[in-house]
Amino acid sequence: MRIDERIAAQYADLSPQERRAADVLLAHLDDLAIYRAAELADLAGVSKATMSRLFRRLGFDDFTEVRHHLRTLRSRGVPVALDGSSSLAGHVEQEAANLQKAVTGLEDGRLDAAAKLITGARRVAVVGLRSSYPVALHLRQSLSQARTGVTLAPQPGQSLSDELIGLDQGDAAVVVAFRRRPDTIGGLLEILRVSGTPTVLVADPSARALAGHAAVWLECPLATDLAFDSYAVAMSVAALLADRVLDLTGARGEERATSIDEHYRSLGEIEER
Repeated sequence: MRIDERIAAQYADLSPQERRAADVLLAHLDDLAIYRAAELADLAGVSKATMSRLFRRLGFDDFTEVRHHLRTLRSRGVPVALDGSSSLAGHVEQEAANLQKAVTGLEDGRLDAAAKLITGARRVAVVGLRSSYPVALHLRQSLSQARTGVTLAPQPGQSLSDELIGLDQGDAAVVVAFRRRPDTIGGLLEILRVSGTPTVLVADPSARALAGHAAVWLECPLATDLAFDSYAVAMSVAALLADRVLDLTGARGEERATSIDEHYRSLGEIEER
């Protein structure tokens, strides 16, 4: 159980002082790890002994174990600030390291394999749920510049079953599935496998156990020292994949992209430069 769930379960049985301490923990849940136990006690107006007693009632030996608990939550994608030392320079360094790791992982030919699957398919379904949806939306928009028959699932008000029924070995699916994904992703990948639909999985390292269900896995690290995951690498990999597909489509793809651009301008859908 998360620390907030533990507090909720025990709140009615806490003493008035312990409740004040618990209220402070809940109020600072997103940045709890940047505080010391003594600082939290001061904020609550209770003794350090009361704060320590609360930690034990919640199932933690001490505040060090609370910090470890918060780091575990962060590794699962829960937005928790781990410390107060994040800097712009440090963030850029982490992003660069993530991008380098992703690009190194693509050098074994998996980017080309994914692009060939997408280029040669009759239809392409790009799937993204929760925080993966914006990346899937951008990827679908980019791929549709290079070829026809690219759809995004699920559409608003629709279910995955409605959108993906009928896909087979002549089609392809791109499943974007970053952490904090729904439990349904594993079942979705299995359905696609059984139908014979070649699948490209775009995901962070936590999806390693799901990679065996896909024909190609494109790994995109998300980890940062910030409270929230960064999708900069995911967007870069989406751009690389779409670019490779456009290259494989050749003149046909270039003609389609040019025609779309002409329609944008004739309808006034983009600004003139």
